[in-house]
Amino acid sequence: LCLGTACFIVLEVPVVRASGGEPEYDAEYLIVLGAGVRGDTPSLSLRNRLDAALEYMQEHPDCTAIVSGGQGQGENVSEAQAMFDYLTARGIAPERILQEAASTSTMENLSLSFELLRSFGTQPESAEIAVVSSEYHLYRAQYLARTMGVEVHGVAACTSNIALRANYFIREAF
Repeated sequence: LCLGTACFIVLEVPVVRASGGEPEYDAEYLIVLGAGVRGDTPSLSLRNRLDAALEYMQEHPDCTAIVSGGQGQGENVSEAQAMFDYLTARGIAPERILQEAASTSTMENLSLSFELLRSFGTQPESAEIAVVSSEYHLYRAQYLARTMGVEVHGVAACTSNIALRANYFIREAF
């Protein structure tokens, strides 16, 4: 039991440490990771991420967002399209948003977003990039980006449901 608890703590520390993000970081590109859509409506988790992205984009008017997420079962539109609609309805100019609408996982969100940047002539390895995700998920997103040779900064979206937040932080360690 003590060994299991110690292992959990060691694994949880980097997750908690990364959870604050770096909202002051001035990114050229902001990758917003998808989190599910109910019909045409972003899930609560996705709305939390979109609100963080909206605030960041308002504070960083030269930043371009890449909204990343495909269309899953029960979704009438891709997560990318739902995110695009949400942000543009709240005043973000459409030309500031690129859509990556094929991914089905965090790894694909990142790799396909990096490919999209390359298609526009930007090398992600040398670009200033931040990733928006739920606070508990930032460490994993940053870790996966590093495995692809890209250093990204985190922008934390606060999970508004406290019970879910605690559950997700515990799950991330595993």
